[in-house]
Amino acid sequence: MPESKHGDVVKEDQNTVASGALKAGSLTAPQRRWLLKGLDQPGGKLPLFDGNGREIPARTIRACIEAGWAEPWFSNPIKPDWLVCKLTPAAVEVLSASQNRKRS
Repeated sequence: MPESKHGDVVKEDQNTVASGALKAGSLTAPQRRWLLKGLDQPGGKLPLFDGNGREIPARTIRACIEAGWAEPWFSNPIKPDWLVCKLTPAAVEVLSASQNRKRS
């Protein structure tokens, strides 16, 4: 049975919507703080813990994944419930641009 291309179209639409939402500033303050930390890390790796050693809330992580701003990177065999994520290319582009505007 041939595979439908509909899934690819939906995926592209979701990425476009997520990118537009990020540009529109629909990020919450905790989401923005968490995503900005990935800009300074190799591969855009996002932290599991905040600066005070507290775990980043799973709700924040899942919301960013669903919006297309972060993506799961790999599974942690020791802690399978931890979501190890990295920034998406679209998020890197938009966050970098917003950081450059603030510095100007």
